[in-house]
Amino acid sequence: MYRYDTYDQTLVDERVAQFRDQMDRYLAGRLGEDEFRPLRLQNGLYIQRHAPMLRIAIPYGMLSSQQLRALADITRRYDRGYGHFTTRQNLQLNWPKLEDVPDILGELAKVQMHAIQTSGNCIRNTTSDQFAGIAGDEIEDPRPWCELIRQWSTLHPEFAYLPRKFKIAVTGADHDRAAIQVHDIGLRLWRNEAGELRVRVLAGGGMGRTPMIGDVVREDLPWQHLLTYLEACVRVYNQFGRRDNKFKARIKILVKALGIEEYRRRVEDEWAHLKDGPQTLTESAVESARAHFPEPDRRPVDEAAIAGYEQLRRDDRAFARFVTNNVTDHVVPGYKAVTLSLKRREHAPGDVTADQMEAIADLADAFSFGEMRVTHEQNVVLSDVPVDEIQALWHNLQELGMANPTVGTLNDLICCPGGDYCALANAVSIPIAQAIQERFEDLDFLYDLGPLDLNISGCMNACGHHHVGNIGILGVDKKGEEYYQISLGGNARDDASLGKILGPSFYREDVPEVIDKVLQVYLAQRHEDERFLDTYRRIGIKPFKERVYA
Repeated sequence: MYRYDTYDQTLVDERVAQFRDQMDRYLAGRLGEDEFRPLRLQNGLYIQRHAPMLRIAIPYGMLSSQQLRALADITRRYDRGYGHFTTRQNLQLNWPKLEDVPDILGELAKVQMHAIQTSGNCIRNTTSDQFAGIAGDEIEDPRPWCELIRQWSTLHPEFAYLPRKFKIAVTGADHDRAAIQVHDIGLRLWRNEAGELRVRVLAGGGMGRTPMIGDVVREDLPWQHLLTYLEACVRVYNQFGRRDNKFKARIKILVKALGIEEYRRRVEDEWAHLKDGPQTLTESAVESARAHFPEPDRRPVDEAAIAGYEQLRRDDRAFARFVTNNVTDHVVPGYKAVTLSLKRREHAPGDVTADQMEAIADLADAFSFGEMRVTHEQNVVLSDVPVDEIQALWHNLQELGMANPTVGTLNDLICCPGGDYCALANAVSIPIAQAIQERFEDLDFLYDLGPLDLNISGCMNACGHHHVGNIGILGVDKKGEEYYQISLGGNARDDASLGKILGPSFYREDVPEVIDKVLQVYLAQRHEDERFLDTYRRIGIKPFKERVYA
């Protein structure tokens, strides 16, 4: 994984010192609230319902065991002993004291971590595929390109005060696991018939109050021009995006208002001033970035070990369930990626305690070369596990409560912190998630349902990505009371779609029963081997609506 050079470390250290001075002046009353707000936001610091919240960047989702142990220590010393992994592959602390934040940032800098641009109207943390570099369907490893984007966007002086926040996602695989179509900018790396690397650039995607699927701005951008073309895209947004209304300030509104053809024309005009300029990428620059992602020193796994693993799957039903749902194929024979489930009813989805962080770090050292990935689904992946060690890892995960064989099922739901923490939320999210998990805990039933994405957001900001859940749940406020709106048919993958609202919203206690009725329609109507999304697209929303509101 990427290691800081002298420039990186100096930049992060100086940023910590700068923010420490800003915090001291704010606490002393020499900086007003309006002056301090943009300063704290660009250092990841929010003021939430009960306490400050600090969002820590995990660039493209990669963590080392050393970094995870440092996060565990930070949560014990400065918070309440746990953190929350988000849908953007970051970690949030929900209870730090305001005056402690500079010290936390200083501790992060010691392990090459930071909170720079994890909030504020700037280019946020770039995200990618959690299986980057190991997926069998990968055309190009997106991690070096994400790192180049990180270097370009960090403290970019021109983009420190955009009309609104700006998010970029990158995929390099045949199958999109980075949700590029619902980002401000989505990038797909591909190769033409001559084998030359190209970039498909999408713009104007996003969720929130006005969800939209992104449009293609440029289909076949040569890789050398990635940064200059991104610069042109963001410049057009920075110049013409609305600043008079925060609900209409995202790039998706600009692209919709102009039309994709006009937006593309303006980008091309702007790019004419940037193309072949000093930010044009060279082979040496790309190779330098690639060098930060070396292949681990994997030992060979022989055919006998692979055969033994397959036999164990046949002989042990519980182990087979775990492998089927939580183990992913690897490009290297004899290795797999293993997903650790952070979905337990006693914790909010994505929450992880300090003790669990340390245990995961130990497992990463023992089984996966000291590295792990944070997923969009709020789980953790050990990316390089030999097949003859998966059973031992499974036993360790069972002791930790992270071996739930439910990844990709209804119970692997996505959930934002909601009204229990967030000052913006209209309703709680975590109790809804727990009620659904309790209602649908039978494994045979979950497996019979097949792959199904259920996403929950506590407000229209859509931090739980409810718009792209096969089943989406949105907390809404009605005259001071919490209600929940259900949508169906969302999807964040290659054939991306936005969910359609089922109808009038429901009381909190009714939500599990409503979900049950939706599932019963699916089970009654599906064809053989048809997934929920396929059935929904074939029969439409009407049968679901008739059953739920009968």
